[in-house]
Amino acid sequence: MNIATFSFIVFGVLLNAVAQLLLKAGARNVGEIHLTMNNLFSVGLKVATQLPIIGGLTCYVLSVVLWIIALSRVDVTIAYPMLSLGYVVTAIGAWYLFGEALTFQRLFAIAVILVGVALLART
Repeated sequence: MNIATFSFIVFGVLLNAVAQLLLKAGARNVGEIHLTMNNLFSVGLKVATQLPIIGGLTCYVLSVVLWIIALSRVDVTIAYPMLSLGYVVTAIGAWYLFGEALTFQRLFAIAVILVGVALLART
């Protein structure tokens, strides 16, 4: 895999992780959602007008474009496991932005993911 292809994968994954963090921020703004037939429209409107959610969806769409470009250049058996980098970025971002816990077990799992991605990238 050349550096350009790897860059498309990494930037796609990073945009996807940013999208998840923005969606979480928007969901926190909305609060816990309980849908009923009576509030479906009002809750949908509240969700749809959250700037972090709009930004998250935009990042997600851009990440899909980069992902399609990457898939046109590399086998999916190489590219798809690289998505696990998103777990690493998202976990660190959630810890930093939202105060979510990064326990020893989660940090160990992140280390395993990073080793796996490094091995995969070398093929």
